[in-house]
Amino acid sequence: MAASSRAQVLDLYRAMLRESKHFSAYNYRTYAVRRIRDAFRENKNVEDPVEIQILVSKAKRDLEIIRRQVLISQLYSTDKLIIEKQEEPRT
Repeated sequence: MAASSRAQVLDLYRAMLRESKHFSAYNYRTYAVRRIRDAFRENKNVEDPVEIQILVSKAKRDLEIIRRQVLISQLYSTDKLIIEKQEEPRT
């Protein structure tokens, strides 16, 4: 993989992880992070430049989907689950 392609893929990976951590629902957040990591690990050995570009364009579309879904999830947020870190009231 060329250096520019590698940098582009890593930037895309980081952007997807960063954006998916904005989901208000714990289950969606953990699913998105797990799915992103699994997808990038699954395709880490791809060396064909055409295939890489296809995967990068698909990841860009998926990033836009994540951004839209984050906005929607913030509109309909719910209470935090018990397994999420609860903030203590400050005295």
